[in-house]
Amino acid sequence: MKRFVSLFICSLLFNSLFAQFPGASHIIDSITKNSNFNGTIIIKKKSGIVYQKSFGLANFPFKVPNTIKTKYKIASVTKLFTSVLIMQLAEEGKIDVTKHIIDYLPDYTGEGGNKITIRQLLNHTSGMPNIDTVKSIESALKNGIPVYQHPFTTDELLTRYCSDKPVNEPGKVFDYNNADYIVLGKIIERIYHKTYDQVLTEKILKPLHMNNSGLLYQQNIITGLADTYFIRDDLGKLVPDLPVYMENWYAAGAMYSDANDLLLFSNALFGRKLLKQASLNEMFAPGLDEYGYGVWVYKDYTINKKNYTIVKRPGRIMGAQSMLFHILEEDATMLILSNTGTTGLDDLAAKIATKII
Repeated sequence: MKRFVSLFICSLLFNSLFAQFPGASHIIDSITKNSNFNGTIIIKKKSGIVYQKSFGLANFPFKVPNTIKTKYKIASVTKLFTSVLIMQLAEEGKIDVTKHIIDYLPDYTGEGGNKITIRQLLNHTSGMPNIDTVKSIESALKNGIPVYQHPFTTDELLTRYCSDKPVNEPGKVFDYNNADYIVLGKIIERIYHKTYDQVLTEKILKPLHMNNSGLLYQQNIITGLADTYFIRDDLGKLVPDLPVYMENWYAAGAMYSDANDLLLFSNALFGRKLLKQASLNEMFAPGLDEYGYGVWVYKDYTINKKNYTIVKRPGRIMGAQSMLFHILEEDATMLILSNTGTTGLDDLAAKIATKII
């Protein structure tokens, strides 16, 4: 009886939220259908969750459907977690973002060690050679993806791929580079004397009760994790992702999560539960390419003829796609998680935003 009453009350609350967002389900269902979307969407406004729904399949061969509980590879949304961990260290006085790599990794062998600052790693202006040299699926199919298809330790990743001579003057050129966040992950480990995984769990996942999130490792089976698929243009069809060691994306992109866990994180971040407002202001100050610390920030993003400040964190690794899209002035968050490469999430988020604001 108590369970029935509880479910009835939850149903009333959920329906009341949808009443404040008329036509939400129909509108977004139509957009996702036209976009061939496969995954989960959850939207939160000031009043609470106003939309949540899953589409398509988590596993195609066995026709396992995606649900609100499905876990997804969230790719570069991981960078936002890493930047939060760095800013927590800054608030504790354990790191100064104006100091250099060598100040926190004294055994770092790269020539940029005494030139590249923590801030330049955070905003992708380090000038380091880009770790991702494979730029097309044709190249990946022919030559593989060396950085991610060999079982490297994080120390090996640092020395092999993140320690070469800078190719640009630090601070002058924006270059989106996973190497920057691999270095940041190693700095986090060195300061805490723990693994990145342990720090992430202790500082963010456990306090926020994000029980369906963590780091991916090739040897671990994650219950409820969606398989990922991408489109082979040469074949004109969806195929399984190439075999990789997901842990090699490390602090730049190795996390998994589900929609409700990511909403817990988003609420805590923008609700100043993880960082103080001054730290958020620093993180969300757009620099080159309108990039802050781990996020893109658009100060004059037009939605329905009105300008808003958008904090956006997309992610993509082959078929794994993710999007955290937050409208600061409205305290509205859209989370989109997908396990196929069938839909561009930037365009999808932009279309949905016009219907929720």
